[in-house]
Amino acid sequence: MRLYSLSVLYKGDPKVHLLKAAYDVSTFNFFQRSSVQEFMTFTSQLIAERSPLGSRASVKEQEYLCHVYVRNDGLAGVVIADNEYPQRVCFTLLDKVLDEFSRQVSKMDWLSGSPATISYSALDGYLSKYQVHTP
Repeated sequence: MRLYSLSVLYKGDPKVHLLKAAYDVSTFNFFQRSSVQEFMTFTSQLIAERSPLGSRASVKEQEYLCHVYVRNDGLAGVVIADNEYPQRVCFTLLDKVLDEFSRQVSKMDWLSGSPATISYSALDGYLSKYQVHTP
């Protein structure tokens, strides 16, 4: 059971943009890592774009399960995990991250922010904390 990506996005007009993301691509071949990360970023944006405000969904994409939560205020979170990772845990994580993000990052920054300009450093910690390490 693995988590590969945790992203916070803003579903604005006319499109979704990435605010902050964390990735764990350590299980992939070194030469595949950047393309896997690009795929995860693209997939996260696409799923958030296609999900209505106030919705939760789990979408299968290749061998991954993508869990998306789009709040009514347009803030969205996407977790990309393998098929065995418990769905309930993914949505608990998304709830926690989006609540914390919305308290720490001004709503003004959601409109024009990017991973380089948003100062919210908790995603990497959450990604490793929720990683299930099996022997």
